[in-house]
Amino acid sequence: MKQHKQQPGGALWLGLDTGGTYTDAVLLRDGRAVIASAKALTTHWDLAVGLGNAIRSVLGNLPPGCDRRDVQLVSVSTTLATNAVVEGRFSPVATVLIGFDEPMLARSGLRRSAASPILLVRGGHDAAGEELQPLDEAGLAEAVRECAGRVEGYAVAGCFSVRNPGHEERARTLIRALSNQPVTCAHELSSKLDAPRRALTATLNARLTPQIRHLIDALSQVLETESLDAPLMIVKGDGSLMKAEVALEYPVETILSGPAASVVGAGFLTGLSDFLVSDMGGTTTDCAVVRGARPAINAEGALIGGWRTMVEAVDVRTVGLGGDSQVVLDRTARLLVGPRKAMPLSLLALQAPAVLTELRALAATQHLPDYATQFAFRNPGRAAPPHLAGAELRVWQALTDAPRRVSQLVHSAPGREALRRLADAGLATIAAFTPSDAMHVLGRQQGWSREAAELGAGLLASEERNTRGARDSASVQDLSHRIVEHVTRESARVVLATALAQDPGLEARAGSWGLLGDRLTDTVISGLQFSALVRADCGLATHLVAIGAPVAGYYPEVARRLGAGLSIPAHAAVCNAVGAVAGVVTQSAEVIVNQPSFGVFRVHDPAGSRDYEAPEAAIEHARKAALGLAIAAARRAGATDPQVETSVRERRASMGSDLDYLAEALVRATATGRPYAGHLRAQD
Repeated sequence: MKQHKQQPGGALWLGLDTGGTYTDAVLLRDGRAVIASAKALTTHWDLAVGLGNAIRSVLGNLPPGCDRRDVQLVSVSTTLATNAVVEGRFSPVATVLIGFDEPMLARSGLRRSAASPILLVRGGHDAAGEELQPLDEAGLAEAVRECAGRVEGYAVAGCFSVRNPGHEERARTLIRALSNQPVTCAHELSSKLDAPRRALTATLNARLTPQIRHLIDALSQVLETESLDAPLMIVKGDGSLMKAEVALEYPVETILSGPAASVVGAGFLTGLSDFLVSDMGGTTTDCAVVRGARPAINAEGALIGGWRTMVEAVDVRTVGLGGDSQVVLDRTARLLVGPRKAMPLSLLALQAPAVLTELRALAATQHLPDYATQFAFRNPGRAAPPHLAGAELRVWQALTDAPRRVSQLVHSAPGREALRRLADAGLATIAAFTPSDAMHVLGRQQGWSREAAELGAGLLASEERNTRGARDSASVQDLSHRIVEHVTRESARVVLATALAQDPGLEARAGSWGLLGDRLTDTVISGLQFSALVRADCGLATHLVAIGAPVAGYYPEVARRLGAGLSIPAHAAVCNAVGAVAGVVTQSAEVIVNQPSFGVFRVHDPAGSRDYEAPEAAIEHARKAALGLAIAAARRAGATDPQVETSVRERRASMGSDLDYLAEALVRATATGRPYAGHLRAQD
C-alpha cells in the first residue's frame, strides 16, 4: 500500500446541498476558490440518489490537473431534519421525564404526538443541584421493557439536569442495558434552564436520529462507490460544521442547516461582512441578517413547524415562496402563489413527453376539467405504507408511475387533501403551473419545455376567465407578468420584514405593521402613492445579497424598489453547497456559578459540582471547565487546532444601599477551528 501523493491541482473540498428542487455540488480548491459545480434533481423519496447524481456530475466537471483522489473533505447541508419537523414525519420514540409534574408536561407540548409513549419517572434535582428524591430505577426498567419493539429510540429529560445530570446519565445507562436503541440526554443539548423545552428538544433529537442515520449511511455508500475517502461533515443550524458521527448523536442541531449554509456561502462568495441575504430556492425564500461576518442567531432557539427548540440556529425568516411555488386561483379568481411547492409543468413535460400531448389536447377543449393544469404521479421506488387507509389508499391506488391529471385521480375535496398528504409524505409528486413556468413563457428562463409552460399559462388564463365570467382570457404573457410581479412584490416584502424585525417593536404582528406601516411598505414594494398630500419612502440601509437559482429574474427589481445595493455573486445558484464546505467547526460550552446558600459559590461542572467561598475562585474554575469542554467538543466535531474565546455574564442582586453580590454567573467558552481535511485510509 502507498499513500496517494497530492496532485498539483491542490486539495479539493466537496460541498453538497439538498434543496427542494435541486441537489447541488461544488468543488473548492484549497477551501478558497470554486473550480466546478453541478446540479441534479433532488430525489425526495431517497435523497442519496440525487446526491449521488450531483457528485458524479461535479466530478465529471473537474478541470485539467485535478483528480478526484484530491478530495479531502466532504460536507453536506440538508433539509432532512427541518422538513421532517415541519411535516411531522417522526420515528417513534419514548420520552423519559424524571421529576416532571403534569403542568411541566403540559408546557412541553409533547402530548401533540400522542403515538409516542411518555414515561413519568420519580427523581430529579432542585435548582441547587441537590437530589429531590432518588431515581425510580425499578419503575424505569419496567417502563422500558413495556416499550420494547414499539420505539426506535429514547429521550431522557430530568428536572434541573443542567445543574446535576446524574439522574439523566444513570437513566441512560439503565436503558442501554435493556435496549439497543439510541438514547438522547437533554442536558447534552442545552445548558439553559426550562426543563419542558429541554425535554421537547431531546425528544425531537431522538425522533430524528433514525432518519439522519439513513441519510449518512446512504451518502457514505455513495462516497465509497465513487472512491472518495474524505471525512464527511454536516452543517449545523448555526452554520458551523460537525462530523457525521457527531450528527448521528445530535441530529436536532441540523434543523435549519440549509438556510445556515446559504448565509455562510453568501459571505464566502461576496467577501462582505455586513449584509442581508435572501436565498430563493424552488420551495421557500429564506432571509437572514449578517453583522460583523456573523449571522444573527436566534437566542430563543429555532422555531420550526410550531416546535420551539433550544438549539441555537440562524435567525432566519422563511416564507413559502420560490421558483416552484404552486400557482392557483382562489374562489374570486385571484392568483395565489405558494406556499405549497409543485413540480413545474415545463420540467414535467421534459421528463414525460406524453404530458405535452395531454396539454395540447386540453388547450383544444372548450370545457376544461377542474384543476386542468395539475398532474400527479407516484414517486419511484415507493411502496404503499401499511397504515394507508380510506381516501389516501384510494388515491394511492389510482396513482401510477406515469403522470395523470389530478381531475382523473380525485373528485372531491377530501380526495385532494389525501393527495396532498401523500405528496407531503414523499409518496407522490404534484405538478402544476409555477413561477418557473411563467419565466419560461417570458423567455427569462430556459432549459425546460417552453411550449408546456405556454400551454399551462393558457389553461390557467382560461380558468381565470371562467371563474370571473369574463368574455376573453388574458394573454399568456400578461398572466405570466402578473405572476412575476407577485413574486417580486412578496420577495421585497419578506426582505423588508427581515430587516425591520432586527429592531424590537418594529416587527410585523399578525402579518401587519398597522395602518401607517402597511401603507408605507405598499408604497415601497408596489409603487403606490402613500397619500394625496404626503410623500413618504423607506429603503434598505444595508447591502442585499441574493442567492439561489431563480434570483436573477426577480432581485434586480427587488433591490431597485428597496433602494439597496445588490450582489448576485458568481455561483449564486449553488451558494448553499459552497456554504456547506466553507464553514468552520464551532462548539460552545456553558458552566453556571450560583449561590445555593449565602457565601457559598457553587460551580455546576458536568464532571461534578464544587463549592467555593470566593466568587473569583468559582468563576475561574468555571472558566477552565468551560474551556476544556469546548475544546474537547470542537475536536470531537472535527476541528483542528481550535481557538477559544470565553465570556462571563454576571447577574448581581442588591443588598441595599450601594452593596450588591453575585447571584449567578454564566461562563461561556466557544472553540472554533477549521475542519479536519485529509484521507481516511491509505490508497493503492
